[in-house]
Amino acid sequence: MLAVAVLAAGKGTRMKSDLPKVLQPLAGATLVERVLGSCRALDPQRQILIVGHQAERVEQSLSQHGGLEFVLQQPQNGTGHAVQQLLAPLADFEGELLVLNGDVPLLREETITALLERHRTSQAAVTLLTARLDDPTGYGRVFADASGHVSAIVEHRDCSEEQRANNLTNAGIYCFNWSKLAAVLPQLSTDNDQGELYLTDTVAMLSPAMHVEVADADEINGINDRYQLAQCEAVIQQRLRRHWMAEGVTFVDPESCTLSDGTRFGRDVVVEPQCHFRGNTNVGRGCRIGPGSFLENASVGEEVEVLYSVVRDAVVADGCTIGPYAQLRPGTELARDCRIGNFVEIKKSQIAAGSKVNHLSYIGDAQLGENVNVGAGTITANYDGVNKHRTVIGAGSKTGANSVLVAPITLGANVTVGAGSTLTKDVPAGALALGRAKQLIKENWS
Repeated sequence: MLAVAVLAAGKGTRMKSDLPKVLQPLAGATLVERVLGSCRALDPQRQILIVGHQAERVEQSLSQHGGLEFVLQQPQNGTGHAVQQLLAPLADFEGELLVLNGDVPLLREETITALLERHRTSQAAVTLLTARLDDPTGYGRVFADASGHVSAIVEHRDCSEEQRANNLTNAGIYCFNWSKLAAVLPQLSTDNDQGELYLTDTVAMLSPAMHVEVADADEINGINDRYQLAQCEAVIQQRLRRHWMAEGVTFVDPESCTLSDGTRFGRDVVVEPQCHFRGNTNVGRGCRIGPGSFLENASVGEEVEVLYSVVRDAVVADGCTIGPYAQLRPGTELARDCRIGNFVEIKKSQIAAGSKVNHLSYIGDAQLGENVNVGAGTITANYDGVNKHRTVIGAGSKTGANSVLVAPITLGANVTVGAGSTLTKDVPAGALALGRAKQLIKENWS
């Protein structure tokens, strides 16, 4: 059996944030969500989060993650003290305990799987993850022989100058035989520079102790401040872009674009510079996105072009063209082959196939039929100061430039609205609607 414990009690003082450190966002997910996700493939029988600072807020943020148990560490007196809090919840547990840190979010599933497999095949009492760093400052040093047997771990602040020359570092990721660990946890001492209970001290008490050296040292990057958060973001973004380029996506300038884990692309998508994808965004085969576009929770069909535009919580069908400088707001649904052009804003509206809103228009709370042509500067006046109202425009209708449709209003099929009209009443199919003031000319006015 396998239990996973995530250490998530720290304050994260150096983040200088009102948000707990483990809830800091990284490519669309919190640090602790990424840590939990890294061991999902192991299918653990128990998942325990050791919380402390803003414990209720951390628990609430993970309320959608089923099967989590929460254990309070109060006060926070080191990693050993944190794991001591498991003695009661795991009193009857027999198996392995995998200990992860809530601020080490870059671990790959295959790395943790390899750690667990090595632990089991070697029948070790403890197996820890290690990495060799060019600059190991701040990391605990691991002392081991050529066969991988560990004799000791010494925290950086407690190392002698000679010990600090060792660049094999402790990643803070452990797999324990729980029964053996539980027997030695009460023996931990605060006799160290910080006056805390170190989980690392258990390694010297357990035999055999083994280590697995990670190939990519980036995986063990911990986050203590904003700079380290940015460094981890860069690593994840590089991973995501490499993955999608391997799947047939072209990034013209990869470093200028950012993705979320929930972004999905079809083949032969071209992403121009300075494009950003957030949430659960799906981009279909053959699309061209950007430059300078932002998509969040967007569903984009095939062969779509988006140029210098924002698409949020919207659905765009095949063959549409959007931009430049258009905004599709939440609730927008475009059918096939629509054209949304310069400085157009669409909000909570359904636009049928082949319709065009080309310039300088606002379409809100509206339903447009097929092949509607919206003239430049057309506005659906949907708000009366209290409530929002619907505008319906039938198939084949056209609005002239600078038209205002005061909702609630319905225009039938094949209606023509004269330029500069303000309409407040329904218009039957096939009609011409005019609603403009009489032009006055006063000669010699100057």
